[in-house]
This record gives sequence, structure tokens and C-alpha cells, in this order.
Amino acid sequence: MTAGMFHVGIVGARGHVGAELIRLLAAHPRFELAYVGSRELDGQRLADHVDAYAGELRYSSPANAALPTLGADAVVLALPNGKAAACVAAFDAANANPVIVDLSADYRFDDGWYYGLPELTRTRYRGERRISNPGCYATAMQLAIAPMRDLLQGPAQCFGVSGYSGAGTTPSDKNDPDKLRDNLMPYALTGHVHEREVTRQLGHPVEFMPHVAAHFRGITMTVNLHLTEATTRDAVIARYRAAYADEPLVRVIDDAPWVSRIAGRHHVEIGGFTLSEDGRRLVVVSTEDNLLKGAATQALQNLNLAFGLDEWTGIPAANAAD
Repeated sequence: MTAGMFHVGIVGARGHVGAELIRLLAAHPRFELAYVGSRELDGQRLADHVDAYAGELRYSSPANAALPTLGADAVVLALPNGKAAACVAAFDAANANPVIVDLSADYRFDDGWYYGLPELTRTRYRGERRISNPGCYATAMQLAIAPMRDLLQGPAQCFGVSGYSGAGTTPSDKNDPDKLRDNLMPYALTGHVHEREVTRQLGHPVEFMPHVAAHFRGITMTVNLHLTEATTRDAVIARYRAAYADEPLVRVIDDAPWVSRIAGRHHVEIGGFTLSEDGRRLVVVSTEDNLLKGAATQALQNLNLAFGLDEWTGIPAANAAD
């Protein structure tokens, strides 16, 4: 390991998000990969699977109990929901305290963990070393709703469509290109974990209807907001531009954003602001790459914050339009 660098381990790196995180960390000036865990790829070279990585590091499959001995300053858990607790318990049992960033939903409802959606929560960060990364849908919803929160009346209604990479790599109907061809697949139409997550974080009820489509990556979120008082389109846009004026990873545009234009990008686009005739119903559209700002890019923002670095270090889109 290189002196002067912060060393990051990844547990559960076989999936799409793990590969994106490897790419980001491989190019980061202050982070270096300490280990990359994957049972399925154990012993294989990272460079044979992730084109942006040029080193000789190989995937490994350490037991949970061995993780605290591997010398990482930070550990990213890129595991399915329900799998993070055993890893966290291993660090607790060893009295080890690396920064842990969990990409699953397991700790998003735990007040002992910092909920890391930096654009909305960075002022609440107090040096916590346990960080829960928000969900991809939840990120798109919250950034679309937050600037109007004080004017909301009734539940915010959110119609979300994700590319099938959001369903992970384990085969299912939701990531089967043949079943998705010429199709839009609704699922978990009430009580979705992201519905509960956003309701909790915003302190306002949200109704979320998720769908998966035939494209590989990218989320479109159409948000219907009923307001306590009439407003104008100019006033709405001014609110969003003021809220995100200093946020390089949130771009407010006039037209409704297209998901095809967000794939491979690190930012969120919010636009399409449309009001009903009486000015008391607003529809807003947000798009993001579910693997990047919805997961890996946001994890890197949180790692940068945890180590006192500029939050946007190593994020290409943060300093220039792409």
C-alpha cells in the first residue's frame, strides 16, 4: 500500500455498482484499493473485469471475521439488503473502527448512522464513521421534492422508472432483457423501501410507484406535488436554482430531462417544471444514473467528506459540464 493514501476495501464488488466504484477509486488521487471482495470472482484480476483498473490486485473472498485485519481505512459494503449486519458485527467484535459506507438499505433507518445525501444532509455530518448511502430512487425523489417541502399539501406522488441494472446481477424478471423488451414492468407499488426512506428523511409522506424498463441504466422520476398556495413557474424555478446554486452534481434545467442523456453522468438533472392552471399542482422530473449519483458517486462524496477531502475530489462532472 502507498504511504499518504487512504486505503479502501470493498465487500461485494461483483455487481454493477461495485465495478463503478472500482473505476472511481482507481482514478482518485487520495484513495487506493486495499482489497475487493467477491466470492464469485475470487482470485481473478480486477483488470480483467474493470477496464479502468490497471493494477495487479485480485478479487478475494475473506471471511467476515478476517475483514478487520486487512488494514483498510474505509470499507464500502456493496451487498444485497440484509447482508451488511454480519460485516458490521465483525468490525465491532474486533473493536475496529474504519469508516464504513453501506450501500444497502440496512442502516438507512438507524439513527446511529449518518444518512449521506450530501446536498441535503452534509450540514448534519459530525464526523460519523458509519455512513448509510441513500437509495438510488430515494436520491432522485428527495432532490426533486426538497426545494418545495414547506409548500407541500398531501403526499408527494412519485412515478419512477429505472433501467434494469437497478435490479442487480442475480437473474430475475426485472433484469431479463427479453422480458423487458417493449415492456414497462411495475413492481412493489406500495410500501417500497424507498417510499419509507424518503418519507422518513423529508418528514413528509411520499407515495412511490416504481417500474423497470428495457434500458440498462438511468432513472426517470416524475413527481406530482400539491401545494398549499398558488405559485408561478418562475418562482418555482427560482427556488430550485437557489437551493442547488452551489451544488455541482445537481443541474436545474428548463425542459424535462431525458434518461438517455444521464447515463454515465455523475449528476442529477431536474426540470420540466409544469403547473396546473390554478398554480397549486406542480409536476417536476428528475433523472440520474442509478449506478453513479444513485450509488457509487454518492459513496465517493461520502468518503471524501469522511476523510476531510474536498467533497467532489475524483468526480469528473463536479468541476466542468459534460
